[in-house]
Amino acid sequence: MMKIKDETETNLVNLRRTIYLTIMSSVDFEEAGHKLLKIKLEPGQEMELCIMLLECCSQERTYLRYYGLLGQRFCMINKVYQENFEKCFVQQYSMIHRLETNKLRNVAKFFAHLLGTDALPWHVLAYIRLTEEDTTSSSRIFIKILFQELSEHLGIRTLNERLSDPAMQESFESIFPRDNPKNARFSINFFTSIGLGGITENLREYLKNMPRLILQQPESLPDSESEGESDEESGSSGSSDSDSDSGSPESESESDPSSSEEDERARKRSRRHRRDERQRKRSRQS
Repeated sequence: MMKIKDETETNLVNLRRTIYLTIMSSVDFEEAGHKLLKIKLEPGQEMELCIMLLECCSQERTYLRYYGLLGQRFCMINKVYQENFEKCFVQQYSMIHRLETNKLRNVAKFFAHLLGTDALPWHVLAYIRLTEEDTTSSSRIFIKILFQELSEHLGIRTLNERLSDPAMQESFESIFPRDNPKNARFSINFFTSIGLGGITENLREYLKNMPRLILQQPESLPDSESEGESDEESGSSGSSDSDSDSGSPESESESDPSSSEEDERARKRSRRHRRDERQRKRSRQS
């Protein structure tokens, strides 16, 4: 009886070994790129190259620009690699808490290089939600290194211009949240603490122009809830009273305007009285 042996896994291991040895043995990124392009990849295996490149980069003691340049080259050659590196970005960020600090640093610098050279589209930043609840210490370190590298590569002014691009605001609103004041302040404080407060100017302006009521909303939420409960209680008691006296709500609502008008007339009379008193005093003195 003939046995069928599945060599798919074996072929995949051999492919990864070939990619790894090519990356590690090349003199520069141009030589590595030339050799890697000669490897015949089956459709769908491009992801293996991206994963191995990122894995080799993360294992270095310090970040080597060699890996960023190599990743950039493949993104420019074929959009398939760009799409796969975008998937790698999402995957790495989702499991960033599992990485050691050194690996985390290298990965952040690698993606900062791809973003800074436009090898990777900036809409990938939409996967980062910068709030206190949605970040961990590891993810905050990743974001810190990513943006500090972008600032160093592009300059703070150019970085701010890129982040202020009206066409990209939908992708950046998760990093500069405007859903509530608490999240906006957290983002501002975070970037200020890492020396990049300049890129939060638009968010600061937005926060400053927020209605005062919205600014106070998080702090007054428990009170408003209790008020809502008391309103419900008063509403239920009011409805029971209305059964016995259906005309009372209307008479109460009508009495409010008249009482306010009476108060206004009383204030006017008081002002006139004080004015008359002053005039009488002047006439006596004269």
